[in-house]
Amino acid sequence: MDAVLLVLTLLAGLLGAAAGLLLPRPAHRLSVEPEEPWRATAPDGAPLTGWIGPARTAHRGWYGPSTPVTVTVTALLCAALALSAGPVPELCVWLLIAPVLVLLALVDRAVKRLPDVLTLPLAAATAALLGLAALIPGARGSWIHALLGACALGGGYYVLFLVNPRGMGFGDVKLATSLGLALGWYGWGVLMLGALAGFVYSSLYGISLVAMGRATLKTALPFGPFMVAGACTGLLLGGFGA
Repeated sequence: MDAVLLVLTLLAGLLGAAAGLLLPRPAHRLSVEPEEPWRATAPDGAPLTGWIGPARTAHRGWYGPSTPVTVTVTALLCAALALSAGPVPELCVWLLIAPVLVLLALVDRAVKRLPDVLTLPLAAATAALLGLAALIPGARGSWIHALLGACALGGGYYVLFLVNPRGMGFGDVKLATSLGLALGWYGWGVLMLGALAGFVYSSLYGISLVAMGRATLKTALPFGPFMVAGACTGLLLGGFGA
């Protein structure tokens, strides 16, 4: 590993750790049922006046998803993305969307919901930022392929939603559009790999729960975390192979 890539990886990891420190509070506030307003208080009743800041109160301490876990996961993900992509324009896009993807996975895991307040801006921002990255010398992907990937993966999930709306939420369709943009940047091979990996991860997790007696074949599982994990797998392999 050369010095530039090493420094870039370390910086990306630090940025990811800083972002991960701030994720539990919005995860707590967004983890509500569709008909409920966003949470405005901490578990001890203390009012939350903003979305940014550590998830900690004076009386109850830390709340929401485990802060050490979110810090570690986001730091490792950002560092891995930097290591795989290297000093290219699209890396800025991956580092910006990675914490949002982790946040979406946290919320979906908690309440089986992917809020529009995250999925819709994520899709628009990913498309716009990749368009800018494509204009910068050194970019190793295609914006046209990214747009086609969004149509392909979003369309595919929409078909699955129409066929089985109980097993596939419309939030998954919206998230698939953003993931299709990112994966499509590297081409059809990475797109298919990232999409397939999500289904493989979900199946393996479901089988393990059934084997341990903690679920049945009819148990509904949040699919967002597996979509994110599969997409990140595709992005990592796409970066190394680009």
